[in-house]
Amino acid sequence: MLILPVALSGQSEPVTFTDEEARADMLQRMGITALRPGKSADPASPNATNYDESLANPCPKLPPILKTLSGDRVTNPEQWWQERRPELARMLSEEVYGKVPDRVPAVNWTVKVEDREFVGRTPVVAKQLIGRVNNRDYPAIEVEIEMMLVVPTNVEGPVPVLMMFGRPAFPAPAQPNKEDLEALNTAFKEMMIEAKPSVKEIFDRYPAYQPITRLPPPNWFAPPPNGDSPATEQLLAAGWGYATISPSSIQADNSAGLTRGIIGLVNKGQPRSPDDWGALRAWAWGAARGLDYLETDTLVNAQRVGIEGVSRYGKAALVAMAFEPRFATALIGSSGKGGVTLHRRIFGETVENLTGWGSHWMAGNYLKYGADRSPYGKMTGCDLPVDAHMMLALCAPRPVFVSYGIPEKGDAEWLDQKGSYMATIAAGVAYKLLGAKDLGVSNDYWSEKMPAVNTGLLEGELAWRQHDGGHTDQPNVQYFIPWAERFMQ
Repeated sequence: MLILPVALSGQSEPVTFTDEEARADMLQRMGITALRPGKSADPASPNATNYDESLANPCPKLPPILKTLSGDRVTNPEQWWQERRPELARMLSEEVYGKVPDRVPAVNWTVKVEDREFVGRTPVVAKQLIGRVNNRDYPAIEVEIEMMLVVPTNVEGPVPVLMMFGRPAFPAPAQPNKEDLEALNTAFKEMMIEAKPSVKEIFDRYPAYQPITRLPPPNWFAPPPNGDSPATEQLLAAGWGYATISPSSIQADNSAGLTRGIIGLVNKGQPRSPDDWGALRAWAWGAARGLDYLETDTLVNAQRVGIEGVSRYGKAALVAMAFEPRFATALIGSSGKGGVTLHRRIFGETVENLTGWGSHWMAGNYLKYGADRSPYGKMTGCDLPVDAHMMLALCAPRPVFVSYGIPEKGDAEWLDQKGSYMATIAAGVAYKLLGAKDLGVSNDYWSEKMPAVNTGLLEGELAWRQHDGGHTDQPNVQYFIPWAERFMQ
């Protein structure tokens, strides 16, 4: 049977853009003729970013969380759930992250491989999962979400799970026994000799050599995991599972990929509109689809699934937590601008950086806040009707742990730790309105001082800790686990 190319079967082929062409297309759609350039992290640059705290707050008054668009004060949970929270979710979607279309196709999950392994001393079941997105309406684009679920088998289940953005991989693939290994080596030698007869002389010189060898067995005498151990080992030792989901299998991390991936599939290969979702919202959507699978797995306690990410994936974890109410908790690591840090602050990374090379993360509408010449005039982060404190408020009253490191170890000032602390302070009013605890200090984001490094504010559902490590949340995992368990019970 003749299979016609996509372009000849009544559908257009996907548009192919470079990053620059994709950004130019969006600017043209919005009528923006000039963007302000993003700031440079190089202090010697003529366009160096600001690190002077006295210049960081051109508009220090944040838009209020507990006041509706009609001007009414929000004084009870009913007003929050019925009026104010939907307002905030709508504005954050329209102006910052983009709206998820109503017509996103379904995802069908299958277990590709299931393996019984040991991670350190912990026996686990590892499942390699593929989530195939229905592309019947546009076969030219295929989206297969990749996820790995690892669950301990030495505890009674179902277990809590922390979903992490990253690269899925089997932690310690099971090794063949002695007899199976011998059969593999015999077959491998025969295949090599058949493919290249000259290697027979090499094997003859080393008759006992085995090309395929076993990995070392688990070290049963190794000390148990501690706070310096990888986060995955700490989770397993505490009786948690973890799931690693691949962001790039959902949506590429560049502007050129916006006509591919899940955004491209929904748009049938065409460029997105200004209010369409960006990559952060797409990654968060993919995490929610991963949660769909976890709800069907009997090994998982689906009521106790958290979301975690660092850097750009910390931004995505915040978006997932804010817009997907089924996530029970979140560990937001070093998320910076577009994450927990206030957009209107001018310190380190700026709005102009996100409207430039980071524009694919955001809705097209966000570009107007970095515009120098446009139908909207010259707008800045001060013109945003929303900010990062409102993203944290959307998470309330569910527990959120905000994590940062220190610049001396690589968690650069570019991330604006102070701006994130201010947002976390300001978000506390939503937590208290809903009967939860915030950081335990006042909600005066302008006067409250950041706590000392390694001093955690962990008594409430809203938590903060700046560790003395680098661009990672691993040093805070040992504090996150007992904190999350206390508030998820």
